[in-house]
Amino acid sequence: MNLTNKTDVKELLKKYNAKPEKYLGQHFILSKRALSLMIEAAEIKENDTIIEIGPGLGTLTQELAKTGATVIAVERDALMVEILKETISDYKNIKIIQSNAKKISLPLSGIGNRIKGGKDVDKFNKFNKYKIVANLPYNAATFLIHKWLELNPPTGGPPDLMVLMIQKEVAQRMVAKSPHSNLLAMSVQFYADAEIIEYVSAGSFWPKPKVDAAIIKIVPTRLPAPDGAADGGQEKNFFRIIKAGFSQPRKQLIGNLVKRLNIQKEKIVSVFRDFDISERVRAENLSLKQWQNLTSKLIHN
Repeated sequence: MNLTNKTDVKELLKKYNAKPEKYLGQHFILSKRALSLMIEAAEIKENDTIIEIGPGLGTLTQELAKTGATVIAVERDALMVEILKETISDYKNIKIIQSNAKKISLPLSGIGNRIKGGKDVDKFNKFNKYKIVANLPYNAATFLIHKWLELNPPTGGPPDLMVLMIQKEVAQRMVAKSPHSNLLAMSVQFYADAEIIEYVSAGSFWPKPKVDAAIIKIVPTRLPAPDGAADGGQEKNFFRIIKAGFSQPRKQLIGNLVKRLNIQKEKIVSVFRDFDISERVRAENLSLKQWQNLTSKLIHN
């Protein structure tokens, strides 16, 4: 069965009396090129542990399994789980977990019987390091990426890397740099390097979504500070200041900071001058380094 063939996909769904669920964001990838690019970008080795979120019919899952890596597929839809059992039956290096990705903690070590389908995960997942490769539901992508980047080292930490299929516009916002920066970009780039590998047209999926997609590679470069650590306060302050700065993106940054942080304008102007930042600048014009500089001078623990 060719899971990149729309006719075969429809026949498989018909067999199980199933259909793509809009509320779960189910759009099945049909592009062999896109699948190949995702596998290549993930730099998968045979001893890797790969976590796939929302495997659906198992199109990407099969390609991941062919690498020889350990694959843990987390699927929310019970009917899709039944279909997966058929489509991946030839592979012994895949474990299916039925659960909502928003509600589980990664990297799944120590999970035992706490979630449905998790009984043997501890034995199956022998590695603390892991990668995430997934065609994510568009309506959950931003939430999940933030969650994974903010995983605290005591619980295992973030993945070594993520290769994700997400909405094109969201991917573009994540990789944006000054003078076209945004809150999402700074939130992601604070923790990781992000790059777009390829754009994927809406016609490469069935059912066809309303927007194009992008394959994005995210490599964490900074671990979140453990709770109570000194640099944890600085991290908290960084997000406090960027949220204030982007609260009204079309207005001048100084005004936003004065209003949201309750800091005197004279102090902000002085700090701007120290870093050679224009008083008329907007939030979108600042680089990540400039935001970090402002945080160190404007907000104290």
